[in-house]
Amino acid sequence: MTLPLITPYIFFTGKGGVGKTSLASATAVKLADEGKRVLLISTDPASNLKEVLETNITEKITPVNGIAHLHAVNIDPEQSAEEYRNRVISPMQDILPAHEIEKIREELSGACTTEIAAFDEFARYVVGNDDEQPYDVIIFDTAPTGHTLRLLELPAAWSNFIESNPDGASCIGPSSALKTSQERYQKVVERLQDKNATTIYLVSRPDRSALREADRSGNELDQMGLSNQVLLINGYFEPIDTSDLIAAKMKLKADETIAQMPERLKKMEKLVFPLRPYNLLGLDRLRTVFKPLDTEQIKQNSGPVLAAHPETDLPDLETLVDELVADKDHGLVMTMGKGGVGKTTIAAAIAFKLALRGYPVHLTTTDPAAHLLDSIGDLDLPENLTVDRIDPVKEKKDYIEKVLDQRGRNRTEEELKLLREDLESPCTEEVAVFQAFSKAIHHARRKFVVMDTAPTGHTLLLLDTTGSYHKEVIRNTKMGADKLKTPYMFLQDPEYSKLLIVALPETTPVSEAAKLQDDLRRSNIEPYAWISNQSMSATDISDPLLKQRAAEELPILEEIRSMHAKKLFAIPWIAEDQVLKSMIKQPEKASI
Repeated sequence: MTLPLITPYIFFTGKGGVGKTSLASATAVKLADEGKRVLLISTDPASNLKEVLETNITEKITPVNGIAHLHAVNIDPEQSAEEYRNRVISPMQDILPAHEIEKIREELSGACTTEIAAFDEFARYVVGNDDEQPYDVIIFDTAPTGHTLRLLELPAAWSNFIESNPDGASCIGPSSALKTSQERYQKVVERLQDKNATTIYLVSRPDRSALREADRSGNELDQMGLSNQVLLINGYFEPIDTSDLIAAKMKLKADETIAQMPERLKKMEKLVFPLRPYNLLGLDRLRTVFKPLDTEQIKQNSGPVLAAHPETDLPDLETLVDELVADKDHGLVMTMGKGGVGKTTIAAAIAFKLALRGYPVHLTTTDPAAHLLDSIGDLDLPENLTVDRIDPVKEKKDYIEKVLDQRGRNRTEEELKLLREDLESPCTEEVAVFQAFSKAIHHARRKFVVMDTAPTGHTLLLLDTTGSYHKEVIRNTKMGADKLKTPYMFLQDPEYSKLLIVALPETTPVSEAAKLQDDLRRSNIEPYAWISNQSMSATDISDPLLKQRAAEELPILEEIRSMHAKKLFAIPWIAEDQVLKSMIKQPEKASI
């Protein structure tokens, strides 16, 4: 298997959890093995290049262990934001008093600062310096689709905003602090739109929601002029044991899904990568990505694996819901974790199970790329279950109209124009989303609110905004501490909020989930439990390839139980087409 013509810039993008990092890393290794000088860049806030390449990848360009010509780097959004804040504040250190400096730093602590700072770093790699480019190919392993699209839209959005607000806005500071000028931002866009310079690989699993996301993002990228696109279908499963009913259903489901994928994707150039019996960690395994599957070797390895498959009971999703309602008829339940681990479906399943028991439930999401209604499909909603999503565009629009209504009275046309321009700041969206998030948290005082959150990086940015708001309220309030409860304090209250960390039983998702838990604990937010989703070792299977994947899960599940989770629940791999329907109607019996 070979890739199409290699361009100087290659992007891997798609829904979270489809294998972007694995395919990007495998491509980087293949090209480096062929003698090309390659730089692999992750723009994902939840990057896992370190685990995949088995090299300590940092924000500085680092040679990859064991392979010549290959370097890698993480664009760390938080690090970029801190460096950006320091560039803004540094010229003022000897001019302004300490409390003014602290106020400016606080104003620059929001999500929009982080976003523009990360894009500033990203743009420098695309445009490069005026001297000779030291790499033949630069590969970008991007964040899940919603974040990537937002990243690529920034040049026009920020250029327009900076032009109309030459003094800058509070959330980005003076535009002079940017390393990359507006002119160079435009060069970024031109280079991305050049078919001879840039290739976009839309990565998907043979899964309806992932293919829909690939089609949706491909369309949007095409409208931005990024039309040199190739579809990569990752993790296609071909059964070895044809008597295994689960294996047969997996293949049937994948074939039907591929046959029914959107017409635009059908017409695209595409490559299909088989499901491997192991996780793609390390150079040796990455080098197998472009090689055919060795089924004879898998059969030879399967004997010991099949004989050594132990069985241990783990509680299921039904047991989790039993615990949620044991002594409460309301509360906040949040699913959190890396993209593509099934947070949306699990949140929907919990909401349905609670509603079917008679409790009033509201189901919502903070994920810009989430599609709750896609997960629900044609299922009838119980009367006591309501569903919506926190849509950043809608929330910003509603917030602007509200502010104009409150503050726009008795103002001149010129004053209204200036107020509206001020409200078009990217900071406004951050404030609007936070307010909707806070409202959902407060609703849990009267009912169950089940919230599906965005992939890890976005969630932490939202929680950071929540924490900043909390500090501001505490600093300015005249109320007694016993009478005040901010959204942040609700999240810290284990009786009120149950945070569920969802992970696939694989090394990288578990490592990322552990980092998320560490971040939450530093904020005095303690997760209630972990959920191991799509657990092959909790599924009744006999196929040799699937059994080997199940065997690889066992030490990972033991690590979760012994090192990370206070409670661990398991959901087996569901072969049915309507996953949510199966989760609701069939209590899961997990055995590993």
